[in-house]
Amino acid sequence: MPLKSNSFNLLICLSILLSCQPQDQKPFEDIPDTYPVLKMVLQSPDSFQVQILYTQINRNVNNEPSFRDFDFRLDNDKYFYPASTVKLPVAILALEWLGEQNLKGLTAQSVMLSDSVRPSQLPAYYDSTAINLMPSIAHYIRKILLVSDNDAYNRLYELLGQDYINSKMKEKGMNHSVINHRLSMPMSEEENRYFNPISFLDESGEIILEIPERKTDKIYSNLDHPKIGKAYYSKGELIEESMDFTFKNKFALSDLHGVVKRIVFPETFAPNERFNISEEDRKFILQYMSMLPGESDYPKYELPEYYDSYSKFFKFGTDKSPIPAHFRIFNKTGNAYGHLLDGSYFVDFENGVEFFVTAVIYSNSNETLNDDTYEYEEIAFPFFAELGEYLYQLELKREKERKPVLSELKMDY
Repeated sequence: MPLKSNSFNLLICLSILLSCQPQDQKPFEDIPDTYPVLKMVLQSPDSFQVQILYTQINRNVNNEPSFRDFDFRLDNDKYFYPASTVKLPVAILALEWLGEQNLKGLTAQSVMLSDSVRPSQLPAYYDSTAINLMPSIAHYIRKILLVSDNDAYNRLYELLGQDYINSKMKEKGMNHSVINHRLSMPMSEEENRYFNPISFLDESGEIILEIPERKTDKIYSNLDHPKIGKAYYSKGELIEESMDFTFKNKFALSDLHGVVKRIVFPETFAPNERFNISEEDRKFILQYMSMLPGESDYPKYELPEYYDSYSKFFKFGTDKSPIPAHFRIFNKTGNAYGHLLDGSYFVDFENGVEFFVTAVIYSNSNETLNDDTYEYEEIAFPFFAELGEYLYQLELKREKERKPVLSELKMDY
């Protein structure tokens, strides 16, 4: 009898203990009707090929973060076109490459001149948006992070080359990605494996470093030969078959999410999985990831074209109103072939809210690519605005043991 009684008491205690634990959260179930586009998209995920990765952050007594991930249909093998999101790791890796040169006088501000030795290549000898009218790694990074400039990405892609970019990403544990081409340049797969000669100059115009034309012999491609759509336009002609993305960039959602986490919280990753850049360089990346276009003097981006949410899709969508000052979004977006993407670390300084969220949606109901008929305005942008607002409201209500100290993220803009 005593044994039975003790066992019963133990079961009662366990039951009480379990009832006090937080119930398993399922943030992507039972979306309220107040988020109609988000609800519709999540109820028809195949149509929109949607993937979401959301990370809650909790802090200990030392303000150190711990993470809890939630995903919706996350699939690292499911291909989608990553568009401009690939610019983020390339920008960071340019700073890693720079540090590895260990060359006196060579900095991110050094003049970087790109030559051309093939008909498909373009030179870059000046930059009208720079304070000194000269291109540099730092200025290219600013343009990438502020307004997703394609030429700036192409110059850093040409500097690093495919071998460096892809090997570095794999070394850091991003195993579901391939970066193999310039953006908005009609080049063949072979031409994208040739990289322009580049020279770095000091302030007096003397050459610090000369890099000759290079080529990668290894072919970086998507081995599953992904195809998208039912038809596409090429040089004005309608091709009535799926578009082949074998030799297009791939950047899995978890890898994009991981890049943002690595730059915000590098200490939570093993040393070999971090970006090997200085703290000064990390803060530089964070500053321009979160800066609004109108806050930059060089390069200068002005209204009405470059409004606050130009590259901030979560919560703010296409709202052209100023973003309140207590919000900061450290992110990188992408938009092409009907795909809309955003990888973000979202912060509300006033209310102590922080979380990561990365998502992709495909809005192309006629399944025709390059016809400029996508449902960005009707579905994709509202989806991001509602998803961001929905998660923000969840975080406002979520009970946390400790409020985060976010002072180090407050920067001069």
